[in-house]
Amino acid sequence: MFSKSLSSTRNILLLLSLALIVSCSAEDNSPDNVSWDVSEGVKFPEGEKLSRAEDGVILPDGTLLVADQRYGLAKIDLSGNVSAFGSFEALNYEHNSPKAVSGPNGVHLTPDGQYVITADVFNGKIYKTSVQNNSSEVIYAHEYGANTAREDSTGSLWFTQSTENQNEERLYKSLNQAIPDGALYRLPLSEDGTFSKPELVLENLYFANGFYIDEKRNKFYLSETMKNRVLVFDLDLNTGSLSNRQTLAIIPTPDNMELDSEGQLWVASPLSNQIHSINPEDGEAYVVFDAQTPIGRKSMEEGIRRMQAGNGFVDLITLELTGEMPGLLTGMIIGDASQPFYIANLGSALIKVSKGE
Repeated sequence: MFSKSLSSTRNILLLLSLALIVSCSAEDNSPDNVSWDVSEGVKFPEGEKLSRAEDGVILPDGTLLVADQRYGLAKIDLSGNVSAFGSFEALNYEHNSPKAVSGPNGVHLTPDGQYVITADVFNGKIYKTSVQNNSSEVIYAHEYGANTAREDSTGSLWFTQSTENQNEERLYKSLNQAIPDGALYRLPLSEDGTFSKPELVLENLYFANGFYIDEKRNKFYLSETMKNRVLVFDLDLNTGSLSNRQTLAIIPTPDNMELDSEGQLWVASPLSNQIHSINPEDGEAYVVFDAQTPIGRKSMEEGIRRMQAGNGFVDLITLELTGEMPGLLTGMIIGDASQPFYIANLGSALIKVSKGE
């Protein structure tokens, strides 16, 4: 089905030459491919007002709702004013390191745009927040950290478990050592409006990360970070089953992902400090946003060599790697074609990029 899907043998060959592929990808862009450099963006909001802005969403009016360790969710208006969003405090949300460490991570709108789903990668809580009345509830508490959670159009809730962590320290251990304890779960919605017992959909993943439910194509995409690959499955939405597992693309440390207005899959690559745009039909990819530095490229190449040996890369995450980014690049916030896009990261501000003409 995917004319350029990678066989197991080709996966190995591509992984061995991954640094070369990534470094050349920007040069090999087709004239039809549009890309941006970090120098074309600006920090937003000014004044470094955020805390671990891992992911977020944009509303039709341009308002941003982003992950924030202090509040759970932060609201950013068009002028850059920041305020807490949602009733996280009433739910005993607490971030007071080192006694209490929360990690709001994946942030996604429900298909109807009325709610925001936020997953906590440190403690496993999954929150649902009303866009209209600013109220939040815990809809599920997983025994391990929940990286990303999304609802599909049937109301079922899907979420990834990166590793069997119950705190921040254990999470980062799985980025320093390849551990196949990542998983994907689905909570079907019962007739009474409550979630059924979680179903284990995928297991033995090497740091399951961001994912996207492509209902138009009946496909499911998933980032397997410690294997440097984006997986694709055939999706049966009614049964919640995935089949025909393939590797859609090989990129360094894939993280959060979104579809843009043209149906292309954008995937964040923290280790390369780039955003990759992947064609879901054939796996062709190019760098759509680039913040890589020469020193950062060397760190990426070293990280890839380590992961091939089953080791990790956390000590390589330095200012030299992140360059002009406020923090480690982790995702993107994409609206409609008329809106700017934003680059999310573990720092104190987003990078705002206006698309121009």
